[in-house]
This record gives sequence, structure tokens and C-alpha cells, in this order.
Amino acid sequence: MTDYDTVSADVEHEEEIPEDHPRYQDLLTRHRIETGVEKGITHLQGMHAEGRGSAFDYLLGEETIPSADAAERAAAAHLLLADRPVLSINGNVAALVPGEMVELAAATGADLEVNLFNRTPERIEAIAEHLREHGAATVKGLEADARIPNLDHQRGKVDEDGIYAADVVLVPLEDGDRAEALDEMGKTEIVIDLNPLSRSPRVADVPIVDNIIRAVPNITEHARDLADADEDELRGIIDDFDQERALEEAEVRIRNGF
Repeated sequence: MTDYDTVSADVEHEEEIPEDHPRYQDLLTRHRIETGVEKGITHLQGMHAEGRGSAFDYLLGEETIPSADAAERAAAAHLLLADRPVLSINGNVAALVPGEMVELAAATGADLEVNLFNRTPERIEAIAEHLREHGAATVKGLEADARIPNLDHQRGKVDEDGIYAADVVLVPLEDGDRAEALDEMGKTEIVIDLNPLSRSPRVADVPIVDNIIRAVPNITEHARDLADADEDELRGIIDDFDQERALEEAEVRIRNGF
């Protein structure tokens, strides 16, 4: 039995995971996904997606690299400058960082909207209630009274006064086809994805190659630090960010380990 199996077999609650364990973040992430499946928040396919992400995070050294931190700061600046920012929530996001997404929404004035590929009324309501339990006052995505053009599957269903009308959208753990469709709508996209070669980060204005459990709190921290910044300072941060360089530096780190 591996070290991971030994620990996970004895853990029922995430607070029981020893913080000094060398794979603490990976154990925490897996535990939250498993709990999400049990609660009907996360689809079983989400477990496979999380496994792929864990592999890339391991190659990144399970830490926020400098280019990711710069992207997180740029993301905060975009959200603070936006007229209608929206944070998109899928099953894995709801399982992994529900409270953190609520805090980010509060720090930036953004709306929260549930958006699912495997969409059922029961899952939508379960995720919305889960977010409310973590402090969300309002959750969008239940109406689904608009559709993203040229996207036929369930993730094309959005709220007209939410993602459809947004100027800046944070789309963590995103499907590539929806990322491309949102880009075609002219949205400013912030994508969190541990694979810098995926379609989603490559079409994003701000690709964040980082584990979501680190990325979202980091964006919130930057947003709070920039809360009193004027428009010129925020636009300067955005203009200084280089999307292609961020992806290149992440790929180099994954391939070479430094």
C-alpha cells in the first residue's frame, strides 16, 4: 500500500490530513473531489480530470511559480476594472474552492454562476446550495435563459444577466470549446488550468497555470492589495502581463523542473 493509500484510508475529514505530509495539497484536493462526488456536486468524470491536473501540479513542484503569480495579479486587476465580472463554477470548482470563490467574488464585486457539462436540475441546485452554505448570497446559473453562440452542449446554457452579459469571466478548469466560444463573444477570459498546452489557457487573455486551491486565494489576496489602486495602476498591471511568456515559462518548468 502506498503512502497516499495509507493516509487516505484513515481520513474521513480534510482537517485530519496532516499538513506536514509531503503530498498535503494533493491529498486535500483528492479528498475534496471524493466528497464532492458523494454529495452529488462533482461528476465522476471530474475525478479523472483532477487526476490529470495532479500530474501537472507534481511536475510544477506543487507550488505557485512566478509567472502564475503574475497572472493572478493581472487577473485581479481585470476583475477590479470590469463592469460585469462573473466567476464560473463547475462541479470540481464547487468541491475544491467553494468558500474561496465566495471570498473572491466579495473582493472583486463579481457574480457567481454555476455552469455544468453534465447538467441536471438536481446538480445545479446542489451546487448553488453548497455555495450558499459557504457564504454566497446570490448564485446565478439556475435560470439558463440565454445560450452561448455556436455551443450545442449543456455548457452553452448561461444566465442572460450573468455570463452572457459579462465583460470579464473567470473560467477555472474550463472546457476548451466553451473557452473558445466565450473568446469569440469578445469576453476577457481568465482561465485556471494546470496544463499550459490545453486549448483553454491558450485562448485566455490571462492563463493561470496553477492549482486552483492556490490560485483562487492568491487572486483574492492581490485584489485586496489592489483595492485602492486607481485605473491607471490596474491597466498598467494588465498591460505588463505577457500571456505567451506565462505559458512558455510554465511549459519550461514542467519539462525541465526549473
